[in-house]
Amino acid sequence: MAAWRCGSCPELHSLHLGLGSMRYQVSPGVLVSVPLRDSSGEAVKEPERAQEHYLPSFAGGQHFFEYLLVVSLKKKHSGEDYEPTITYQFPKRENLLRGQQEEEERLLGAIPLFCFPDGNEWAPLTEYPRVYCIVSCIGCFGLFSKILDEVEKRHQISLAVIYPFMQGLREAAFPAPGKTVTLKSFIPDSGTEFISLTRPLDSHLEHVDFSSLLRCLGYEKIVQIFASAVLERRIIFLAEGLSTLSQCIHAAAALLYPFSWAHTYIPVVGDEKDILPPKLQDDLLDSLGREIKESQTPEQINEHVSGPFVQFFVKTVGHYASYIKREANGQGHFQERAFYKALTSKANRRFVKKFVKTQLFSLFIQEAEKSKQPPAGYFQQKILEYEEQKKQRKSKEKTVK
Repeated sequence: MAAWRCGSCPELHSLHLGLGSMRYQVSPGVLVSVPLRDSSGEAVKEPERAQEHYLPSFAGGQHFFEYLLVVSLKKKHSGEDYEPTITYQFPKRENLLRGQQEEEERLLGAIPLFCFPDGNEWAPLTEYPRVYCIVSCIGCFGLFSKILDEVEKRHQISLAVIYPFMQGLREAAFPAPGKTVTLKSFIPDSGTEFISLTRPLDSHLEHVDFSSLLRCLGYEKIVQIFASAVLERRIIFLAEGLSTLSQCIHAAAALLYPFSWAHTYIPVVGDEKDILPPKLQDDLLDSLGREIKESQTPEQINEHVSGPFVQFFVKTVGHYASYIKREANGQGHFQERAFYKALTSKANRRFVKKFVKTQLFSLFIQEAEKSKQPPAGYFQQKILEYEEQKKQRKSKEKTVK
């Protein structure tokens, strides 16, 4: 994930940048990303260990970020055109192997254009605009926005003041969900400051704005995108503006909660209308089609759009925890066959039988197998509510009989 903000502009833009098997290219208004392929054109099957580079982590302990970059828009030596250039990088890695160096060059080569996709269209400038960019494997946007505030404050004094702050941040362990890490930092003329950085307990709707997705696409297309995404189909998003592109991509990815998208978006035209179980697809469209009132807050609109998709996963895979059998040491083993056969609906069972083969689900289950108890988040809350509703319905049915 790369997050950036231009100068003191409060709007935070972001883009998921691939680590491991995926390469992302950024161009004005277009996000295109493809898996690595060999000379025959076939997708390269990645070894299991390589996946460690981009597995989402729900625990703490890893680095806050991979890179902090300052990108400035400067005039080319010849002509009146401008080009984005990385003017500050932390950390600067040395003694990299050849493959690692090539990987770093590809990643850093995409960042300037991401920060200034329309840089060649800017009118003559009296000063060089700059963008602060953080590249991280973790998407905690509120937390990174606070870090960017601190970086910008220090840059106004001197580039040299950024280094000790980022070094301290790099050495600190990333906090677990709901936990806080406090950094000690010295600023000339201000003295020592203590900066508290809290990781949200549940951030699945953080930095998500469904308004752009609703404005650009109808409910049926949103459901088609969801259907393609749950089976890890490839999707392309096209937009004239970077903000719209970024907002729509993050909104689409947020529909997959509690799962995390680890791939790319490339378009597929085919059986999207037949992927989801008909009854659950109708439920999605009915819930999304309910009128949004003008008086509703952005948080209520987010819940209006996100809620039905979370409920879809509650109904199809919300029983996953009951099918993780644990050894004496706490290590869990997922009982896949028993899990999908537990579904009474044939349509739901057919869908889940395919869904469990996706990396989307595999990564989720890997984390669940490691955890001795389900995470106390929004998804788990909705699972418990749904199970309670089922118990109440059964109790009423027995009373009627």
